[in-house]
Amino acid sequence: MAKHEVSVRPLHDRLLVRRTAEEEKTAGGLFIPDTAKEKPQKGEIIACGKGRVTEDGKVLPLEVKVGDRVLFGKYSGTELKIDGQEYLMMREEDILGIVQ
Repeated sequence: MAKHEVSVRPLHDRLLVRRTAEEEKTAGGLFIPDTAKEKPQKGEIIACGKGRVTEDGKVLPLEVKVGDRVLFGKYSGTELKIDGQEYLMMREEDILGIVQ
């Protein structure tokens, strides 16, 4: 797993996620054209904030960490372009699960 350096540090419970590439062909061996592909709902966490701040000022640490491969909702996060790369900025609550 290569380490990625980015010039953005997410705040609080936000995460910077890079989408992972989807399969180029179906299970039956058919190639999927770019126009028919959907954006992947899997990604790798590139950067994390410190944690969610509660109403009484305590910081709850995040369950995910940099390098985790995660699943997220189809319309989750905000798309960003940083140093020519596309990323998603999302909250930890937008993560559906960690891929083992």
